[in-house]
Amino acid sequence: MPSTNLRNLFLQHVAQTSDNPLNIQIDRAEGVYLYSGDKVYIDCISGISVSNLGHSRPEIIDAVNEQMRKHTHLMVYGELVQSPQVLLAKELTALLPDQLNSVYFVNSGSEAIEGAMKLAKRYTDRFRFTAQKLAYHGSTQGALSLMSDPFFSDAFTPLLPGITFMDQNSIEQIEASITHETAAVFIEPIMGEKGYLPCEIKYLKAVRKRCDEVGALLIFDEIQSGYGRTGSLFAFEQFDVIPDVLVLAKGFGGGLPLGAFVSSKEILSVMTHQPVLGHITTFGGHPVSCAASLAALNLLLETKIHLDVPRKSELFKSKLKHPAIKSISGSGFMLAIEFEDAVLCRKIIDACVLEGLLVDWFLFSESKMRIAPPLIMEDEVIARVCGIILDKIQESVQPF
Repeated sequence: MPSTNLRNLFLQHVAQTSDNPLNIQIDRAEGVYLYSGDKVYIDCISGISVSNLGHSRPEIIDAVNEQMRKHTHLMVYGELVQSPQVLLAKELTALLPDQLNSVYFVNSGSEAIEGAMKLAKRYTDRFRFTAQKLAYHGSTQGALSLMSDPFFSDAFTPLLPGITFMDQNSIEQIEASITHETAAVFIEPIMGEKGYLPCEIKYLKAVRKRCDEVGALLIFDEIQSGYGRTGSLFAFEQFDVIPDVLVLAKGFGGGLPLGAFVSSKEILSVMTHQPVLGHITTFGGHPVSCAASLAALNLLLETKIHLDVPRKSELFKSKLKHPAIKSISGSGFMLAIEFEDAVLCRKIIDACVLEGLLVDWFLFSESKMRIAPPLIMEDEVIARVCGIILDKIQESVQPF
């Protein structure tokens, strides 16, 4: 079908999330490239931190095909023993601290957050939550309740009661924000939609200490930062703070839909009774998704490609020098380029996309450009990306 017709059908029949979607038809993707007819795009957002190992990775495709030949869906999650789930859980927990030894598989990051919220309420017998201002944990009802920005939540009120918000890295607010009534504290170790801002170690340690004092669970949302994106398998490893619950999705699925919340066997056991089926999902932990996730994890362990991410991150920073760039924040391949205002930022982003470089913006930091490429991006491609960005900056601003 001609691409124009397909794009028109997309607008007519696929429910839209905005009035102005990119509307670029992608015919295939491989490595760090997206192909649209005769045009090639460099992917610098990885489907928002999903395609950590690039597109159409042969090892992941082989694992998916092998599992497809065995079986796809069999039964609602948690009833039948399915080797992709078991092997993934075994491999994953072997890489985590001893207390993170049990995995509940779900479909997405939002559902993982919802499951973690239910788990905290059930385990602590409390209902209040604390979250960081301008954090993003998902768009479902519970996850949306953890969002401080009323622009995205007011249209869907009333949401969950009992939510307290505190500023990132504000140690002074911790005691009042986390009390003996708090069920759990949700933290993005590297805040995503705020513009890739890492938490300070002393702040995370103070939050951990306060949670222990009052009996609240500490929940780390590593939906964007997991599976090697920051240079370690999980960002929390760089902070010397262990959460009670770890939430995963995006890159965790190896390109397929998959999420999980990971905790101790003791904590997760409360979901089995009073009531039975405390959380239930039909497709969570789908065997094909788990096979892809396990293949991606094994690839990371074998190639150790993530260990080179900090060096590549510094390469980006060293090449992106221009008076119009106010700052570059982030960690690893979670980078945010800050400009003077949102108008200039969107102008540069749009120009980059037209040039064949797929970059993006942030929900809560509209003056920043998102740089989150696949971890496999080579130095010469990084140089090309930086060249395009600098060219488009120069075209978009007045001469300095």
